[in-house]
Amino acid sequence: MANLENIQNEKKYNKWIVALSIVIPIAVAVLFNVKLSDFGFNVAPLTFLPPIYAAINGLTAILLVLAFLAIKKKNIVLHKKLMTTAIGCSVVFLLMYVAYHMTSDSTKFGGEGAIRSVYFIILITHIALSIVVIPFVLITYVRAITNNIERHKKIARITFPLWLYVAVTGVIVYLMISPYYI
Repeated sequence: MANLENIQNEKKYNKWIVALSIVIPIAVAVLFNVKLSDFGFNVAPLTFLPPIYAAINGLTAILLVLAFLAIKKKNIVLHKKLMTTAIGCSVVFLLMYVAYHMTSDSTKFGGEGAIRSVYFIILITHIALSIVVIPFVLITYVRAITNNIERHKKIARITFPLWLYVAVTGVIVYLMISPYYI
């Protein structure tokens, strides 16, 4: 059972977790619809970014699986390093994603028939869970750094599959839409 001091340390982060869990999706939604050119900035479209941020999603998925395997082998030091790197990758992904959409028009999926339905199911679940996973990742991370290990383990069982799904489906969405990039 987590001791009282660890829980109090964890609670110090709650305002940040709530704020970031609200601000990040709103900022992404707003910035997704903002074009730098609308404000007079002459910025070249960053059309080279989608394969890079898709690769970062793939790397995040690999890091998550490796971190899971590391903790199963009780290699806590490696687990911490891999998880911190996965969070860093997610931040870099997010920055690149926003930068791309602030400089480039969104690409429309051109597939037809059943594949179109499959694409939109994957895309919608990916977007919805990418919002949902933010507080889970933050809470899981805070519980680890405040040494609330039992509470960390409980929520990590939920966070891991959600985050892995978001990372993997990010790559799938990119692969499905990549033929339609200009």
